[in-house]
Amino acid sequence: MFLPITLFLYYITPKRFRNLTLFVVDLVFYSWGEPMLVLLMLTSILINYVSAILIGINREKKALARTIFIISIILNLGLLGFFKYVGFIGETLNFVLPFLNLPVIQVALPIGISFYTFQTMSYTIDVYRNTVKVQKNFITFGTYVSLFPQLIAGPIVRYSDVAAQLVSRKESMEQFTEGVKLFLVGLSKKVLLANEMGALWDAVRESGSQAGALGAWVGIIAYTFQIYFDFSGYSDMAIGLGRMFGFEFIKNFDYPYISKSITEFWRRWHISLGTWFREYVYIPLGGNRKGLGRQIINIAVVWFLTGLWHGASWNFVLWGVYFGIILVIEKAFLLKLLKKAPAVISHLYSLLLIVFGWVLFYFENMSEMGGFIARLFGADGFMMQGDIVPCIISYIPLLLAAALVSTPLFNLIYHKIKSRAVIIVLDNAGSAAALLLCTASLASSAYNPFLYFKF
Repeated sequence: MFLPITLFLYYITPKRFRNLTLFVVDLVFYSWGEPMLVLLMLTSILINYVSAILIGINREKKALARTIFIISIILNLGLLGFFKYVGFIGETLNFVLPFLNLPVIQVALPIGISFYTFQTMSYTIDVYRNTVKVQKNFITFGTYVSLFPQLIAGPIVRYSDVAAQLVSRKESMEQFTEGVKLFLVGLSKKVLLANEMGALWDAVRESGSQAGALGAWVGIIAYTFQIYFDFSGYSDMAIGLGRMFGFEFIKNFDYPYISKSITEFWRRWHISLGTWFREYVYIPLGGNRKGLGRQIINIAVVWFLTGLWHGASWNFVLWGVYFGIILVIEKAFLLKLLKKAPAVISHLYSLLLIVFGWVLFYFENMSEMGGFIARLFGADGFMMQGDIVPCIISYIPLLLAAALVSTPLFNLIYHKIKSRAVIIVLDNAGSAAALLLCTASLASSAYNPFLYFKF
């Protein structure tokens, strides 16, 4: 009931007070899941709001402005580091230096802390760079950070992208309608595809050695689809919800599984995170302006941090390093060869590395990861046996559907014929059918994993 109530309150509010209405409902939304830790988000908002004002006031005093900026970054990263990484750091130190016997502090991970921390930091950094104006209205800034559509799982919206929209935005019925349709597309991805692929992945893992190499590959391909449709579906829902309130958020996914190189894949996957690291880490470190050697170091730093951003576990670091190494190799020479190779070869190369990368991403337990990798390469035989065989066979139509939906085929067809009158009717009917199907699925099943909330 939250969305219709929120929409009603928003649109009966005079335009000059709509940010206040949004800010209040945003806090209610977050408090529903994190009653006390909403204070942490408010602290993060306050730190960056005050820091930006002080930087603006002292802009001519460069040393003081720089000091304020550094303190704000330390406070932001300190909060993120404590709540997300303090236990991981303690466990790592005890493993490397067991004689220390440090107490390991375990704290609850605030939902979406990585997302809203990066958003608030982007604002303060841009103010320090003098590329955006200081926002002196606390409600307006608080609304930017806490917008409920993308608060807990992105996309990461930079302040510069929505600064004008926060102050003045024009809502329209056409924009609202497009938002509803995009929301339903995302909901369908999440409920009808991601959840089903997740169920298949769980079945394969639980089958153990019965899956064999063939079943293990089908399982990790199912997870490959699950994580894509889960996260891109949520991003579509967030962007669609934003449009209902007059906001235009950046696209976060652009059919990443059609990529012909890992470089291309990371231009298409989680675009907002890649943009953030490029703008605020890679380019400030020197980017590609200081020779190949320095560029390789910069890429290594970015991908170590990218892996660590995803979670406080060494498998995420390994996953980041894995892609960092591949990207360095592509930058050095492989990208030129891939461009000359037949499209099918470069595409298969990319898919194989992407799918294997999700093995590193999924398994936080290294021994389980090693066992599954061994299974992929035939340690438990190559063929499937037992109950997993009919289970996988029953999922073949859905796997084929997932493969097709992960390409731009249907989108291209839709945009070619959407102006025809009959398509408009079918479009609306399809949206209604999607809502009914998703509602029925959610009502009839308790299986509804949400992969990215923990980041």
